[in-house]
Order: sequence, then C-alpha cells, then structure tokens
Amino acid sequence: MLPTIVERDEQPYVGRRESITMTEFARVADQLPEMFGDLTARGAEIAGPPFFRYRVIDMAAELVVEAGIPVTGPVEVTEPTFTDTLPAGRYATTRHIGHPDELIGVTAKLLDWAQDQGLTWDMRQTPSGEIWECRLEQMFTNPAEEPDMHKWETHLYFKLS
Repeated sequence: MLPTIVERDEQPYVGRRESITMTEFARVADQLPEMFGDLTARGAEIAGPPFFRYRVIDMAAELVVEAGIPVTGPVEVTEPTFTDTLPAGRYATTRHIGHPDELIGVTAKLLDWAQDQGLTWDMRQTPSGEIWECRLEQMFTNPAEEPDMHKWETHLYFKLS
C-alpha cells in the first residue's frame, strides 16, 4: 500500500443513499448496475468508475452509504436516485488490488498512515457516528469482466481537512 495525497476537482454524480448495517452492504452494491443502465438509457455521459461514498459511519449500528456514478453534467433523475457533487480538495488516497473484504484492513492502514503524517480528515464526530465530507471507495474493475474478486482494483479517497 503506497498512500499519496492528491488534489481532486469537484465532480457531479448520480447516486442512491441507504442507511444500512454492514451485513446489508450488498443491497447498496446491487443498485449500481440498474442505475448505470438507467443513466446510459437517458444518454448520460459517465465520467468515471462507480463508487461507494460513506456519509455517516457507526460500525456498531448503521452506515449511511451512497452508491454513485460520476457524470459529466446535469442528468434528469427520479427518486430514489439523486444528483450531487463530490467536493474538491486534498485527499489521501491509496490503490488496492484484492478482495473487497480486505478493504477494512486497507482503510485501517490508510488511517494509520495519515495519523503518522499528522494529517486530519474532513469529518466530525456526532452522536449518530462519524460524518465525513467525502470518503470514497472507487471501483475500477467490472465484475462482469473479471469474476475473480481477488483481482479487483479499488481506490480509496478520503478528504483531508
């Protein structure tokens, strides 16, 4: 794992938000193919790989997670799909090739690395959990093209304060 710091421009996206427990995470992931198909049918220009955006994290209770797809411009959508913009700024990032179950450990290493560097996250602690300005898992592998989950490529991007 080789973390780096990058500058990201703001990025419009289309997403769906769910409040879930960790055991329900697949339900959010299952929304991506339907949403991608709907966007393609509407003529939307996809601007990058799909992602999961963690909004509120309370590992003991619930997560507020978005399944999202970057787009190049405005797209007309209907509920439960919405449009929003990922914020610009400095992000700590790392690339991982391996099974998605390994991302918890990769995230822990990225958090430790940032702490060792004296970096702080753009997040705040609340009674309902940690609220992050932007914490992404961006997926660069299409499961239909690569069924071996141990070969999947994921990039983590966590916004710095």
